[in-house]
Amino acid sequence: MEKRFWEQLYLALALLFLSLGSAVTVENPHSCYGTPGLPGMPGLPGRDGRDGLKGAKGEPGIPAPSTQLGPKGMKGEPGLPGPPGKPGPPGLPGARGIPGEPGAAGPPGLPGSSKQQQQSAFSVTRQTSQYPLKNVPVIFNNIITNTNDDYDTTTGKFTCRFPGVYYFVFHSSHTANLCVILHKNQRKMASFCDHKTNSMQVSSGGTLLHLDAADKVWLEVNDYNGMVGIASSDSIFSGFLLFPD
Repeated sequence: MEKRFWEQLYLALALLFLSLGSAVTVENPHSCYGTPGLPGMPGLPGRDGRDGLKGAKGEPGIPAPSTQLGPKGMKGEPGLPGPPGKPGPPGLPGARGIPGEPGAAGPPGLPGSSKQQQQSAFSVTRQTSQYPLKNVPVIFNNIITNTNDDYDTTTGKFTCRFPGVYYFVFHSSHTANLCVILHKNQRKMASFCDHKTNSMQVSSGGTLLHLDAADKVWLEVNDYNGMVGIASSDSIFSGFLLFPD
């Protein structure tokens, strides 16, 4: 298409030169110079020249909007490892591990050192000439010994603080028939009865009991309630811890 364009251009120029040549008049037919010839036809286009020098770096272009971004390029090669980051927050506690092997046995402790603080003992007397009421705890109102205040002189009950084996015993001066019942909580544990044969006589009884913490122990009488506590004739109730658990 380009060659045809140039051919048409050459033809048009040739016609133009011919028309101009026919209009030239000879002013001096005797001149030694002839009439100038017509201009030649334009030559063919030359070949492309050599590439020019590389130009200066242009200014950065305006960033394209997100809607005109080109396709995503290929994934590059991994970079060099970066420096270690800051320590992260502590993680959640892990699951409990398997128990380890038992350790070697330690040296034996001092005898009784593990139970030194577990002590309990009481001894109380009943100082009155009045007979106690039946089927209720007998009140012993005078304290001889009462570690930890485990015996209550207002209720007549001993309350266990340290579990273990206890020994309880009573000695009673009585002026009438007497039956004494030892209670642990609401259960009758032992009964001791003595019928009067003299003007004044003494009864006694005791037993071992295993108690848990908060267990209560007390004495009661029934219809035979001749227990008194007068001068030279005391009635005593005692108890103490033998073997702590």
